[in-house]
Amino acid sequence: MKFKRLAQAAAVTAVSALALTACGGGSEEAGSGGDGDVTLRFTWWGSDARAQITEQIIESFEAENPGIDVVPEYGDWNGYWDKLATQTAANDAPDIIQMDAQFLREYADRGALLDLSGVETSLIEDSVLDNGRTEEGLFGITTGINTPIILANPDVFSEAGVDMPDDSTWTWDDFSAIAQEISESGDGIYGAGAPAEPLNIQVWLRQQGKNLTTEDGQLGLNAADAEAYLQHLLDLTENGAFPQASLIAEDQTAAVDQSLVGTGSAAMGTYWSNQLSAIGTASGSDVVPLRYPSQTGDANDAGLWYKASMMLSVAAGSDHPEEAQAFVDYFVNNVDAGLIGMTERGLPSNTEVRAAVAEELEGMDQASAEFVEAVEPELGEVEPVPPVGFSELQDILGRYELEVYFGRQSPADAAESMVAEMELAIG
Repeated sequence: MKFKRLAQAAAVTAVSALALTACGGGSEEAGSGGDGDVTLRFTWWGSDARAQITEQIIESFEAENPGIDVVPEYGDWNGYWDKLATQTAANDAPDIIQMDAQFLREYADRGALLDLSGVETSLIEDSVLDNGRTEEGLFGITTGINTPIILANPDVFSEAGVDMPDDSTWTWDDFSAIAQEISESGDGIYGAGAPAEPLNIQVWLRQQGKNLTTEDGQLGLNAADAEAYLQHLLDLTENGAFPQASLIAEDQTAAVDQSLVGTGSAAMGTYWSNQLSAIGTASGSDVVPLRYPSQTGDANDAGLWYKASMMLSVAAGSDHPEEAQAFVDYFVNNVDAGLIGMTERGLPSNTEVRAAVAEELEGMDQASAEFVEAVEPELGEVEPVPPVGFSELQDILGRYELEVYFGRQSPADAAESMVAEMELAIG
């Protein structure tokens, strides 16, 4: 995947044609005279900044499609899913839904989402599209991509007198030794913060040729896998690479600006590539993305993949399915929309929009985009679409990790209970 420049007029023409077809076809109420004859509701979660950016994209779409009005509905993450579930149960779901992978199957499997195979996706890699695809169809179009990273703070490395690693060849043993050396440098500095879950265990399992969950919705690890992983984390705690258990417990739930990495107290942490700028701003340092360590010392074995930062779905019960799909098409394929949104929803999934956006990026946003491009040849297949109940796995992992960190359970005992509880969660 190489960054390319888009012929902007061609993209606008193609998307406008789809929108005009939608206006003329699917709904009796559809109009084309600028009266706002069709009203679409669009719901998303996110910050005030995201809301402002999204409303600018809506205004741009409406200017090119005068027969369609898009009404925004948005809120924070915590209340978003409860509200959407209530709306869906009442057959009152918004037309266009910002969707997260861990909830996609919950809505798709019960027929609440429209198959989006008709949306133009020729400039989105199949591996990216697969984030929103189940065996029944394509139910989410990826808006942006990211990939797992080890986020490193060069200032902390320098303060500790430790060289930055070669991330194309380093192993978990190297990671452990480097983090331990940084922790031993003193002054309240730690080699690494608490691992982000389920991201970290997903990468670990992928390096063993497994996934956390399987294509058929089952748990992809057994008790032996879980024991090995928990022992790995315990070893990192006992040798000083990680901080003591009490600090890990705090770091697991800390806001970005209060985390060990965010406050500049830890040299490394596990994150997604699109979090680089936020961590850099919080820490006051020009943090950099590194590949995950591998078991073999070969970057091709690091277990990385392109994950959808989020997706757009369309409610199956929408009164205006064609117009809703036209909006999704515009949102992901139009250069003007991409240059408004930039990396707010991840690095754009459309390769030509991505190229246009990449040319405008600076600093850590640029570093993140360049990293995503650089690792493309090393990527594996995407994770299977998560089964219903997947969202519970993060809490289960966190609880049993703390049991091991605090010495209340051995890795073997914790693994047995953890796997059983995970199986119940997604069963």
